[in-house]
Amino acid sequence: MTPRYLVLALACLAAFAAPVPAAAQEQRTPVSQCQAIAQNLPRATFASFSGAPTLMPAVSEGEDVKLTFLGHSTFEIDTPAGIVIATDYNGWYRPATTPDVVTMNKAHPTHFTLTPDPGIKHVLHGWSDVPGEKANVNLVVGDAHIRNVTTDIRFSYGLGGSQENGNSIFIFEIAGLCIGHLGHLHYELTDAHYTEIGRLDVVMVPVDGGLTMGADSMSRVIKRLRSSLILPMHRRGPPVEAFLAMFGKDFDVAYAPDDSITVSMRTLPKKPLIYVLKGVR
Repeated sequence: MTPRYLVLALACLAAFAAPVPAAAQEQRTPVSQCQAIAQNLPRATFASFSGAPTLMPAVSEGEDVKLTFLGHSTFEIDTPAGIVIATDYNGWYRPATTPDVVTMNKAHPTHFTLTPDPGIKHVLHGWSDVPGEKANVNLVVGDAHIRNVTTDIRFSYGLGGSQENGNSIFIFEIAGLCIGHLGHLHYELTDAHYTEIGRLDVVMVPVDGGLTMGADSMSRVIKRLRSSLILPMHRRGPPVEAFLAMFGKDFDVAYAPDDSITVSMRTLPKKPLIYVLKGVR
């Protein structure tokens, strides 16, 4: 190789090896590990069930995520890095400290607020204010990757008909865990929805018995998701036992002594567990 071509080759290699500017790094679209695993390894046994070490991300000791039921369909999620998230935030049920992120699944008085605390840095709506468009959330805040999958909902107050993409299932990818909040789910999920969602290790599920879906329909969704930890929420009307009665010996059931649970990839139950936090029943 002549010196001229050698210099050119070295210049090309240097260009490829040069670090990417910070601004360019921030513009990259976050990649969902939960979705990628579900799509690329459809026949794999998920780590949340049998512990296949090749599927589990490298997680350090102490990388625990704490989930606290605050009321209705609002949970506080505390990440290992100290990020505080409040799901389905309506302003009534608030974490003790101002959250960094709040999600609002649907535009209904008990599921959102137009006047959130101005100290909240990220207010994420599960619907689009532009008719015919979907809400599109794909955000990284600290050690949390937050994304959404939209679903249709019935119009409220007996108006009939459906609102396309009026609800969002929010998914939080934290410390290797895939945590999903089903929001105000009105219809059973389609195959396309399950593909978009991917793997969910932990799922928060409404168990009102009809305001969202009946217990039989909702139980079919939960069985299809195959999550390790199921946290009931949004209980109105029938007791939570009406939902629990839909599950057989393949699921364990336990009643929590308080309103919180701390979980990690290492401590997920081996058998699917429906865990009823204090305040839900």
